[in-house]
Amino acid sequence: MTHTYKVTGMTCSSCEAKVKGSLLLLPGVTEVEVSKEKQTATISMEKHIALSTFQHALDAKYTISTEEHNEVAEQTKNWLVTYKPVLLIFVYITGVTLLVEWMQDDFLWMRWMNHFMAGFFLIFSFFKLLNLKGFAESYSMYDIVAKQWNGWGYVYAFIELALGIAFLTGFNPLLTNTITFVVMTVSIVGVIQSVLNKRKIKCACLGDVFNLPMSTITIIEDALMIGMSGIMLIYML
Repeated sequence: MTHTYKVTGMTCSSCEAKVKGSLLLLPGVTEVEVSKEKQTATISMEKHIALSTFQHALDAKYTISTEEHNEVAEQTKNWLVTYKPVLLIFVYITGVTLLVEWMQDDFLWMRWMNHFMAGFFLIFSFFKLLNLKGFAESYSMYDIVAKQWNGWGYVYAFIELALGIAFLTGFNPLLTNTITFVVMTVSIVGVIQSVLNKRKIKCACLGDVFNLPMSTITIIEDALMIGMSGIMLIYML
């Protein structure tokens, strides 16, 4: 991605060189074009970099800025682009399952949650199985069980597939929801640790197909499954 910023304080070609050199040293910056006449810096980067990071890299005599609303809009745009795959999947699952429930004689939230969880596990296991080895390697980077036993990643993908089929067919709801609650609770521990420690690692929720960074989105995914299975367990007990 490439963005143009306003840079004030440049008075000569030496200033241009200093600003360009300082910005190029930042991790993730691939190219910089600086213009003393226009008082601008056009920066190409691998991913979005905060304006404050650019400012810290420059001497105090130089000030880099942009319209605040543009900065916020750009961050929002980048967030939507990054998480577009997982957001679309949730929209599809929610829409289809709501439509299925709406076509019934009566709308039952418990039945809808059962369908939603079936869709969730079937789709997410599908992406994991597209490259099982890649998923297992990514999963072992943060999951507390997979760190101890690399084979857990291979097993986990098939557990999700089995849970999806179980929810879809209505197989032993008490057992299915209990396994879901336990497995997802264990899974969320490693996710929370990685997010709190601000580790910049790849999330394996959609296997090795999409390059999604670990974030609160991953926590929400796991927490949603834990919450739904917990609600259904309470309802059955």
